[in-house]
Amino acid sequence: MQKKRLGNSDMEITPIGIGAWAMGGGGWAFAWGPQEDNESIAAIHAALDGGVNWIDTAAVYGLGHSEEVVARALEGRSNRPYVFTKCERVWNEEGKISPSLKADSIRRECEASLRRLKVDAIDLYQIHWPEPAEDIEEGWSAMARLKEEGKVRWIGVSNFNASQMARCTAAPITSLQPPYSAVSPEVEKETLPYCLEHGIGVIVYSPMKSGLLTGTMTKERVAAFPSDDFRRRALAFQEPNLTKNLELAERMKAIGARHGRSAGEVAIAWTLRNPAVTGAIVGMRSAKQAEGVLGALEFRLSAEEVGEIGG
Repeated sequence: MQKKRLGNSDMEITPIGIGAWAMGGGGWAFAWGPQEDNESIAAIHAALDGGVNWIDTAAVYGLGHSEEVVARALEGRSNRPYVFTKCERVWNEEGKISPSLKADSIRRECEASLRRLKVDAIDLYQIHWPEPAEDIEEGWSAMARLKEEGKVRWIGVSNFNASQMARCTAAPITSLQPPYSAVSPEVEKETLPYCLEHGIGVIVYSPMKSGLLTGTMTKERVAAFPSDDFRRRALAFQEPNLTKNLELAERMKAIGARHGRSAGEVAIAWTLRNPAVTGAIVGMRSAKQAEGVLGALEFRLSAEEVGEIGG
């Protein structure tokens, strides 16, 4: 398995990492519905045992719960992965989420994440969203100070475009985390070329478009999503997009079948073909799901197959 260095860091990461969004559980604004903690922990263990060496979470996932689950999963593990998390999304006692890039807020968030994750330093600390936009410089300067103090080892951003990254001058950006998939390739135009030009690592999220490209999604499953599943509101899961996206998943399923791989592994490989991409964050909610995507650590697409997916 070929690892790649993440941007300007000393971290050599595997082609896929564990995504812990859904592990936050249900009952918050951007939940994936209910989730059993023991299932999440089993997924993390299966991925680590399969060779994955990094995990990505965020403070806001489950309003702190995802980070706590990650800490439980890593307790006593000898093969500890790199742990990445994010700041900028804060919440009040009622669970209402709001953005903040104020320096004091970022520092409080960092301290809280260190406690929940039970680590002395966060391997990669990321600004979750570039909001409020007018505070990007203040937020990034706060991140740089946390790095200087050793509370975090490397700093990055998530959901930033090229012009927003250009405003982050207090310290070099280690990595960007953008959404990227065959359904949502928008970052190919300007954002990924900017990262390539400036030596910024890229860890993409939603390579399977929130489950759409797994080859197991159906219209019936979409209709049965829990009321607190954010995908109920996502355009990709609504018609006429849903039919088109499920057809794309079928093409990926056919390609995967030739190699003994799943449609999800094909979808992940599609993102990894881009030279700007260092790795892909893969959400997993059970050991079975984790084992179903581990082939993406090594599987790659031919140019002809990439063209076939483009259809």
